[in-house]
Amino acid sequence: MGRADARRAQAQESRRAAKSGGIRRLFTWKKLLGTFFGIVLLGMGAFGALYLYVDVPAAGNSMAERQSNVYKYSDGTVLARTGKGVNRQIVDLDEVPKKVQHAFVAAENKTFYKDQGVDLKGTTRGLLNTLSGKGKQGGSTITQQYVKNYYLTQDATVSRKLKELVISLKVDQKKSKDEILAGYINTAYYGRGASGIQAAAQAYYGIDAKDLNVSQGAYLASLLQAPSQYDWNSATATGKKLVKERWAYTLRNMVEMDWLTESEKAKLTFPYPQKPKPAEGMEGQRGYLVEAANKELEKQGVSAEDRDAGGWTFTLTVDKKRQQALEKAVDDQLESKLDREGNKVDATVQAGATSVDPKTGKVVALYGGEDYIKHYISNATRQDYQPASTFKPLVLASALENESTTQDGSLIGLNTIYDGTSKRPVVGSDTPFAPQNEDDRSYGPISVQRAMNSSVNSVFAQMIVDVTPSAVKETALDLGVPDKNFPERPAVTLGTMNASTWDMAGAYATLDNHGQKVTPHIVQSAEHRDRTVNAEKPKREQAISRASADTVTKALTGVVDAGSGSAANTSAYDAAGKTGTSEDNKSAWFAGYTPELTTVVALFGEGDGGRKQVSLTGTANSGRANGGGFPARIWADYTLGALGGGSGKTFDLQDVERGEVPAPPTPTETPSEEPSESEEPTPSDTPSGTPSETPPSETPTTPAPPTISPPPSAPPTSPELPPQPGEDDGQPGERPGGNGLLGQ
Repeated sequence: MGRADARRAQAQESRRAAKSGGIRRLFTWKKLLGTFFGIVLLGMGAFGALYLYVDVPAAGNSMAERQSNVYKYSDGTVLARTGKGVNRQIVDLDEVPKKVQHAFVAAENKTFYKDQGVDLKGTTRGLLNTLSGKGKQGGSTITQQYVKNYYLTQDATVSRKLKELVISLKVDQKKSKDEILAGYINTAYYGRGASGIQAAAQAYYGIDAKDLNVSQGAYLASLLQAPSQYDWNSATATGKKLVKERWAYTLRNMVEMDWLTESEKAKLTFPYPQKPKPAEGMEGQRGYLVEAANKELEKQGVSAEDRDAGGWTFTLTVDKKRQQALEKAVDDQLESKLDREGNKVDATVQAGATSVDPKTGKVVALYGGEDYIKHYISNATRQDYQPASTFKPLVLASALENESTTQDGSLIGLNTIYDGTSKRPVVGSDTPFAPQNEDDRSYGPISVQRAMNSSVNSVFAQMIVDVTPSAVKETALDLGVPDKNFPERPAVTLGTMNASTWDMAGAYATLDNHGQKVTPHIVQSAEHRDRTVNAEKPKREQAISRASADTVTKALTGVVDAGSGSAANTSAYDAAGKTGTSEDNKSAWFAGYTPELTTVVALFGEGDGGRKQVSLTGTANSGRANGGGFPARIWADYTLGALGGGSGKTFDLQDVERGEVPAPPTPTETPSEEPSESEEPTPSDTPSGTPSETPPSETPTTPAPPTISPPPSAPPTSPELPPQPGEDDGQPGERPGGNGLLGQ
């Protein structure tokens, strides 16, 4: 390197050193510490100014402003008013057992008796959550929660949180811990419309606060974290698990704080609360409608605590005239025929229904039961019964959507021939399954269309094996059936999972809407002076193809025109539907639709105060109850009224009747006689009392030759017995390791 190069390198090094030294001079430890303390001093000054600026408001401001909530029909007329007065009764702290007081402290704020009213770490976390849009802040002390309940609003804002912090510090200085604790437990919201410990003790245990034991007190204290989620009588399985864990956590903290001994804790059992009592003014169907709206509001972020604050106007999607038509149909077609006082079977009958606009998903009418005051469980939304053969159309939908084939490789369509022999073992399944048809009737070779008409169990048992239970389940979930007790086994073809009329109305509305997903909703809008909540816009996703949905609709028009749903048949409207009757007649369904309206009606046999499912057989002295009876007649009566006497609209079906017609398979049980060209086969191995020949009133037809994808107007072509109106399935099912009867 020459001298010139050395000088240049030295100059560059000098410049780098000068630059580095400049940065170090700019960011010295002294300057950094000075800046930090400057920011801290500014923060302290700002907080000091805030502390001087914010006063403790007049006590009880938020309570004094509480108003009732108004629920309206879609036309704006008033349906119900709730919360006319706050359900609260103040009690002195010395009326509350000491261990119950300690339970609240153990659950919410173990350091309550030692802290200064605030939790800076928790408050900081809460502020960050608010700024980042994560919703509820959390991390508050009992004093802060008392201040929020008694002096402020529930708004999740930074300004409200800062005010809460300042007021909590001042309140902690001015009031004793006992005064603060008394204020807290007397203003907190416990769910069931109860604010304060006295109202909560009455709502959950039917006793006064002074009579609560430590176990009950720990449950009420646990509720405060999530009142609606932790109410045992309405909680999900997850909610029940969480509240039990919260209850146990509270008791452990009491032991840790020496407020309870380990031996005392070991003797305690979980205190299951009593069933809630309906609020006044909720008689008839009003309570069911309000309850359904409240559940939906919870999902949209309007909590029970928000509603308890009052001042809301909730507009529902329910059409007043259609609601009245549904109530009248149930009264005329069912209740007027029941003797609930003198007939033991009639006393167990529960009716439920959900009616949906298939284009928008709006719930236009809902029937929850005889009376909300008499029967608190909503029969429209309960999910503890099986939808039975109303599930069979979804099996067909999955077969069409997946372009499934039979065991011999034929594409499944309405004209595909299956073996309709009763108790025929399915082929191709690792799980043995051989369901019995209604009345153990065998049909021999039968088309899918006519198997749907007569709800032939053996056909759809084989079909779900051909499609695979997993593929059928996927389609069903896409259509809106909930994943409740839904194993991937052949027996689910008979609807052995759990679903509500609300759930099935959504699935059938999706079929009605040409496969475009329909999600039922009942809240049109929720308005408050501080906020407005609008119903979520439905997703316009295609659950299944239009061709698949329309083909299923075509099949279901056959059920109404010439099958088990004939009671719903009338010339006043174009209709499609499916009957369903679960094992032992514990539930009976009719799910159907017109181009404008989708409605699902069900009857449930409910005994022992709702704790037991019983048979509907003998309802109104009518023998075996099935979906083609009372449910179909209620559906027809309501639909006629809801459509103003009828409608000229017809189904706009496209690309239906897909599939090929293979040669009829050899039935498991050979018919007693081989039919001639002018005869239809008769069922074989028919038990006594079951017709073995074509009824005289029905003329046998000559079977047409097999065709592939006939035009939509062509009838199914296969030699078989004609459908028997009013007939439905008997729902035999599988047991692990063999065949048996479900539910036994």
